[in-house]
Amino acid sequence: QVQLVESGGGLVQAGGSLRLSCAASGRILSASAVGWFRQAPGKEREFVAGIRWNSGKTFTADSVKGRFTISKDNATNMVFLQMNAMKPEDTAVYYCAASYNCGVSLQNCPYNDWGQGTQVTVSS
Repeated sequence: QVQLVESGGGLVQAGGSLRLSCAASGRILSASAVGWFRQAPGKEREFVAGIRWNSGKTFTADSVKGRFTISKDNATNMVFLQMNAMKPEDTAVYYCAASYNCGVSLQNCPYNDWGQGTQVTVSS
């Protein structure tokens, strides 16, 4: 099992930037991928970006491609989500999650362990 703690959320104006962090502990080396998700009020949870723990390969959802970047630091067991050119529709609770048997698609991995989430609000 992996414990995940998100941080870095907050209030930002449209066009601004935020960097989210996900601190992983426990059996992170057994994880095959870590993903960022978001859920806005009244909406389904949405995949944002994912990264393979060993290779570092990434996949980013079309809705944020070119604006958001996922990265990791194996030395500190941290995963980051750099969010630029933010829009009001990016407002949501953002979660990171770990997958242990991720297949071909980072977006469709079974993500088993989740953090508690961090609120991101983008004002217009």
